[in-house]
This record gives sequence, C-alpha cells and structure tokens, in this order.
Amino acid sequence: MGTRLAPVSETTKPAPSPATEPSTDAGADAVAATDAATASVLVAEPPVAEAATPARKARRVGTEVSATQAPVVPLTDQPRLLVLDGHSMAFRAFYALPAENFATSSGQHTNAVHGFTSMLINLIKEQNPTHVAVAFDVSDDTTFRKAEYDGYKAGRNETPREFSGQIDLIEKVMTAWGIKTIKMPGFEADDILATLAAKGDEAGFEVLLVSGDRDTFQLITENVFVLYPKQGVTNIPRMDAEAIEAKYFVSPPRYSDLAALVGETADNLPGVPGVGPKTAAKWINQYGGLEGILENLDSIGGKVGDALREHVESVKRNRRLNRLLTDLELPVSLHDLEEPRPDHDAIEEIFDRLEFKTLRTRLFALYGNEPVEGEPDSIEVPEFSTLTSAAELRTFFHAGTGLRSALAVEFAPGRIVDDASALAVVRKDAAGYIELTGLDAEADAVLAGWLRDPGAPKVIHGFKPALKAFTSRGLGLDGVVDDTAISGYLIQPDRRSYELAELAQHHLKMTVSTEAAKTGQLELAFGGEDDGAAAGALVQQAAVVHALSHHFETELKTRKAQELLTSLELPVSRVLAQMELTGIAVSMERMDEQLADLAKVIDNAQEQAFAAIGHEVNLGSPKQLQTVLFEELGLPKTKKIKSGYTTDAASLKTLLEKTGHEFLVQLMAHRESSKLRQMVESLKKSVADDGRIHTTYAQNVAATGRISSNNPNLQNIPVRSEEGRRVRSIFVVTEGYDCLLSADYSQIEMRIMAHLSGDPGLIQAYKEGEDLHRYVGSHIFHVPPSEVTSAMRSKVKAMSYGLAYGLTSFGLSKQLEISVDEARTLMKEYFERFGAVRDYLRGVVDQARIDGYTATIEGRRRYLPDLTSTDRQLREIAERVALNSPIQGSAADIIKRAMLGVSGALADQGLKSRMLLQVHDELVLEVAKGEREAVEKLVTEQMGSAADLSVPLDVQIGIGSSWHEAGH
Repeated sequence: MGTRLAPVSETTKPAPSPATEPSTDAGADAVAATDAATASVLVAEPPVAEAATPARKARRVGTEVSATQAPVVPLTDQPRLLVLDGHSMAFRAFYALPAENFATSSGQHTNAVHGFTSMLINLIKEQNPTHVAVAFDVSDDTTFRKAEYDGYKAGRNETPREFSGQIDLIEKVMTAWGIKTIKMPGFEADDILATLAAKGDEAGFEVLLVSGDRDTFQLITENVFVLYPKQGVTNIPRMDAEAIEAKYFVSPPRYSDLAALVGETADNLPGVPGVGPKTAAKWINQYGGLEGILENLDSIGGKVGDALREHVESVKRNRRLNRLLTDLELPVSLHDLEEPRPDHDAIEEIFDRLEFKTLRTRLFALYGNEPVEGEPDSIEVPEFSTLTSAAELRTFFHAGTGLRSALAVEFAPGRIVDDASALAVVRKDAAGYIELTGLDAEADAVLAGWLRDPGAPKVIHGFKPALKAFTSRGLGLDGVVDDTAISGYLIQPDRRSYELAELAQHHLKMTVSTEAAKTGQLELAFGGEDDGAAAGALVQQAAVVHALSHHFETELKTRKAQELLTSLELPVSRVLAQMELTGIAVSMERMDEQLADLAKVIDNAQEQAFAAIGHEVNLGSPKQLQTVLFEELGLPKTKKIKSGYTTDAASLKTLLEKTGHEFLVQLMAHRESSKLRQMVESLKKSVADDGRIHTTYAQNVAATGRISSNNPNLQNIPVRSEEGRRVRSIFVVTEGYDCLLSADYSQIEMRIMAHLSGDPGLIQAYKEGEDLHRYVGSHIFHVPPSEVTSAMRSKVKAMSYGLAYGLTSFGLSKQLEISVDEARTLMKEYFERFGAVRDYLRGVVDQARIDGYTATIEGRRRYLPDLTSTDRQLREIAERVALNSPIQGSAADIIKRAMLGVSGALADQGLKSRMLLQVHDELVLEVAKGEREAVEKLVTEQMGSAADLSVPLDVQIGIGSSWHEAGH
C-alpha cells in the first residue's frame, strides 16, 4: 500500500522566523544601496515569542511600545481590534520606500503596497489582534467638512504620480487577505476609526488605532490606544492616555480642544496667532476645556487674549471640524471583522501581479501556511522499488506500457552541464528509483531505450535541463508530453515563479520544503513523517509532478493552450537545449583588448570630468554628483527624489541636451564605458572550459512568450552605439567552420500590426516592398516618398511603434521633443489615412475587456483582470498591455516557429551547420564549410514561412567571422 502525502492544512507547522528577513522583492537590492537604514527596519521582524498565529494579548499602559519590540506579555483574554487608517499609512509606506525601486514589469509602482503589507504583517505578528479592519478616505470634496469649510485640507501637495493606483492595489490585497475595508461617502477614515473605537470600547474590546493623524488622540481611553508612527511604517509606538498627557499636557478627550486653538497645518486649519501647545494646554486645564475658555474670553489678558477673541469663530470652526464622529452607520459589525484569514489562491494571484516574493512567505507563515478555501488535494504515492538490473528495468517499464510516467531527476553539478545522477519514475500504479551511476552497460541500454521511446508518454518539471543532462550521458529523452514548468506558465503567464514548490502549493495546496527545492530533493509532508532519504524525496517529487500534470490538463484545455504546449513550447525546449549545449565561441584576445581600451576611455573621461569642475569627485556617488551639478554648477534641477534630485541616466541625458556642459559629457562617457566594461568582465567570467559561452534560455519568464537569456544575458548587449556593437565582435566562428550567419526579421511587429489590423494601405506597402516608414510619412506629410526627410521618417517610425504600446500624444511629444499639438496632429493624420489601425487598436482593448484576455495569432492568452479596474492608472496599464501583447506575443510565436523550421530543415538535409543563439527576432547560426549557400537559402525560406500573414515576412541575412560582422 502506498503512502499519502498529506495536504498543507494537516501537516505543516509554522517555522520560527529569523529576527531579520532579507527581502528578495523587486528593488530590494537597490533599496539596500540607496537607503539601507529604511530597508533594514522595513523587513525587520520582531522576535517570535510563541507560535505565529493570531492570539489574544494584553496591553501595556503608560508607555510607548515600538512595533519592533518584543510582543506584549499576554495577561488577559480581552478581544483586540486593530483598525488602520488606510490612506494615512499608505502614504507613509510610500515615502518610506523609494518608488523608483519598487515597480512591476508593467510599470506599476508598488512601494506603498509593499510597505503597507509589510507593516500590517508585523503589526499582526506583534499585536495579535482578534479583529482587523482598514478604513479608507473618500474624496475630500465630498466630505461634510469640505462642505462647511472650502479651505479644509487646501494647499496640500499634489499626489505623486507614482502613488496613483496603489490604494486600489492595497484594497485588493486586503480583500485577498480576508480583511474588511470600509469607506463611507461624506466622511473620512478617522470617523470610521472613531466609530469602531466607540463600538469596540463599549463591547469590552481593546482597540488599537493605527494612524498618522493626531486627531485620533482624542479617541484614547482606558481600552483604546493609538499606534502612531514616528518614522515610516516601522517605528509605531503605542500611545495611551499617560503618553498624551506627558506630551501635550492635556487628557485625550481634550486633545481636540488643543488642536482647535493651535490649529492643524495638514488640514489647513489655522490656529490662534501666538498660541502654542503650552499656552493652549494651560487655558484648557485652567478653564476645564474649550467650552470653559469661550465662556471666560474676557478673563484672558495680553496679546494672546486679544488674538483669541479676534479668531474665536475660527476656533469654533476648527473644533467642529476636528471632532471625530463616533456614531456612523457602518456597513460592517464587529463580528464581521473577526479573525480574517487569507485566501491562498487570491494572495498568490495578487502577489504574482505585484511581483512580490518575500512578503507572501511572511504572510503565509503568519497563518501557518494554511490555505483557507477548498479541500486540499492529496497524493497517493505508490511504494517504490530501487531498480538496478536490466531485468528489473524491463519488467518495470513493460508493466507501464501506455501509461503516463512522471519523472524527477537528481542533478550533480557539472562544469558545462549538470549531470543526471538519479531518476525517479512514478506512474498511477507503481514507482521506481534508479541510481544512474550504478547501472551496468545492459541496464543502461534498457533505460536509454525507454527514455528514447516516443511511444512512452512522460511528464517532467524542467524538460530542458533534464534533456541536457541525459544527452550528456548519451541517454536522450523523447516522449515528453508535458513540462509542468511550462504548462503552469501557459495557464498563468504573469506568475512570478514556476518552481515546483510554488506550483504545488498554489494548485495542489501541498507544502514543499523551499530548501529541498533548491537542492532538487523536494521534501513533502510524507505520511506525517519526514522520510529523509534521497530516494524517497525524489519519488515524492515525481509524484507531485504526476499530480500537477493531471491537474493542468483541464486548465490547458479551457485556455486552449494544449496545442501551444505540445506543438510549440516542448519542441522549442529541445532546440534550446541543443543550443545551450553547443554554446558560442569567444575570442579571449579580443575580450582583453576591449577591456584595455575601455579602461583607457574610463580614465580619460574621469580626468576630463575633473578638469571641467576643477577638482576630483566620486563619479559613482549620487550624493556627490548632486552637490556638483545643482550646487556648484547651478544646473537646472532634475526630478525630486527622497535623497535630493535624481542623477539617473535619462535625467542626465536631458540635462546634457539642455546645457551641453562638459562635465556632463564626460560623466555620461564614463558611465557608458563603465557599464560596457562590467558587461565584458561578466562575459569573460562566463567562458567555460571549452572556450565557449553557454547561455541559459527560459521560456516562462516574459508573459508575452518571448524567450529570455541569462547566465549570461546575451540579449542585453547594446546595438545602438558603435562601442556596444563592438562587444559582439568577441563572439566568433569556431575553427573548422566557415562563418557566422545572422538572420533577422525586418519590422516584424509592424508587419504583424498590418496583418492584425487588415489596413489596406500598410498591406499594400509591404507587398510592394516599400520602405514602410517612408511610405507612411508620404501620406501623413502629403509629400512624395522621395521627399520624406530623415527627420520625417524618424517621427513616423517612433509613432508607428509607439501606437502599438498605447503611446499618447503627450508621450509622443516628449519622445520626439515636439509640441503636444504637433504630436496630436501627427496622430490625427496617421489615423485618418490608416483608419483600420485605429479601429484595430480600439477594438482589441474593447474585446479584451469582454473576454478578460488578449490572444496572439497562435492563440497564446494573456489574462488582464485590471481592464475592469475602477482605478484609472491600473486600467490604463492593462490597456497598454492589451495593445502590445498580441503583437509582441505573435512575434515571439513566429520566431519560435522559425527555430523549429530551421532546426528541422538542417537535420532533414543532413547539414552540419548549427543554430547558436536566439536574440529577440534574430537567429545566429554557425555555418559549416561548403554549406553557406544552402544554409542561407534554408534560413530565408524557413523564417519567411514561419507564419501565414497577409504581408510577407522579410528576412535580412548577414555573414561574417564574428557576430558583429554578421550583424546588420
């Protein structure tokens, strides 16, 4: 009888959290570099005093308790209500983390969401509330306070553009978390806090109000406290009555009297001139509050008394406006706020969209990693046999004829490719473990025969690395019908990760040890006990793959992605595996020459920069550069950031264009050359023992379907500057081969646009082989094609590509450095002439809003739930994605089809030439001697016929001894 893998909710226990958890979210490294102090306290977690599950804890009275201190000592079973002022704390989170370092790949800033979520995790861990709620403001213009006093909160700075959309995202996170969010038209979040505080106090709760608004101090009682942030969203001490009296010399109920007299700058409520907190507190204590003060106006002498009498109506108005309402008819009861629990799948989905990593681990750890909704799946793991002989292997494989087998491979690190040291095979009715290094020749042959049998269906997680490992052992791998890392991607192309552990947790609700996942031995909860043996762990991994693949079958059919998996992605994995194994040769001599030349350029640029300002400076220090640029040289200020004014590349380029200052010229040259040197040094470290660079390709990173390259990334070598293109000269043809061939699609995205839109003008231009941008320019500017200037052509090119990415007239004006009116006229002329493009761009977004997704020509889907978001910025980002995903995704599908066609044709014709690189829309091949003409013809035909479009696919071929020479 087999062993059942128990689901998360039955087996896992919360693991102790470290005192400090390093963040792995996007931008965290940059935070550490730019604002180490803020970053370190943001991710700091309080010591764990007990199991990390919400529990009742008592209060400390008469002191400020920081949220980063140890949890309070449990003294009572009194229920505890935690209520947050959503806008107040979101703004604090926004300014605690630099916006430029926290953004998704689609451009949505997430620093406020990240900081708010991190803060709330820490608060719940430290305070252990039994009830939680978050209150949000509505527009100031709709509140009763604004109706009474038009100047209420007037003069506040405009909300930063980067903050837009983040409140909506915070609300989505709260919904997935199960935490109620409350808004009341006509009222502010503080009034909601006040009403909940009153209800909680009356019901015998301890109430903790988290707000950066001092008006909440008036709500403090024996059972109501304010957690008031002193710094960012990490230092949040608890304020009680004694703390208020010690700081303001009045009791909490009298704090609103004090604020009425002194005024509140943040709310634009002016106080009595000359009256500060001490004077106001003195009057309040002397006359028993504001009412007593107003009754004794004539008794208050001096200039401050005259000022008070002169501004008495303002004081009364301040008091009416700063008094918080405690009797709102809320849409929720205290019972509705009890013990919120996260919806596991919903958290996974929203955190994937936000591209958060560490936060999900911290959040799930808070609740013991337990999924909330739905019954978790369980996996039946058959008893496994260790197979060592040829006879045992034959019997095992024969018994599974026709059945789908799940594979899990144990890898041993290798110099060029990892080796396969062990294999687990799990079927519906049996499981086997094979130690590959211990097989004799006969057993090895039996295994190789089964692995190469296309009639033996196999599923695996990570087909490409397994294929490389088996190939290096001479075994091969055929018959693979599913790679769960890829099928999971086709189902959810916007997930941040497709590791087996995360897919198992998300789809099967099974916990897989993170550390085990890193080593390839995934230790699942195994019948309540940890088997511990490598063989058992590998068999368990294969069991999860088997279950996951079965789970994905329905999803793939629902999304019509099965064909993409079997006819495109899996075959492309095989081609990529061979390309990775082959690698590309490099010239170490040329590499060293470039490094020496770059060092000279860097030193010269540094000397010239120093000469331009008359002294030395650290050109890599943003702080020192700010001093030089904006104080010493007095150059126009760039964008304001937390540490001063930005010195990023885009801002300095604009500054250089405005001023032309020699220091900026040399600084930019120094930066560019330093980046290139760093790139070349990285490439040099990547050269393997065979003198070649073996990049690793990934098919499940870019949501559009584009293939990515890493370790090293060969897709980010610059091609727009001669110095950048020179880096490509490092990559050379191997001795014994004739040349390198580069084949690149010409304007493939615009050709796809012409096809998808069906615009007759664009189709005609491509069919007649005209220069598209010159053709379009002639129609927009109403001149013959021969009179279209290079400047006109550049404007048309920028606009044509920009339209596919949702470019606005403002964006076009900024990009081309022309007026908005001129940009608007350009776009108007374009759409009047090419109306089908306009109709397509409008229609694709409207249809995606109906369907919930966009699709490529091949049917690859990208789901976009934010198309119906009530937040304008989120909606606009989703609309831009809806515009470009069908075009970018179709281009990705076409180059993949081309790779399959080229690879197949090379094999069919028995050619020795081989494919080495895929870089966006370009393929690089190494041509064997005597095969140049055949390969050039073959590549042109296969790439040109990779898709059946209404316009021809134009393929440009380049030949040379290096990648640089072959480029075009």
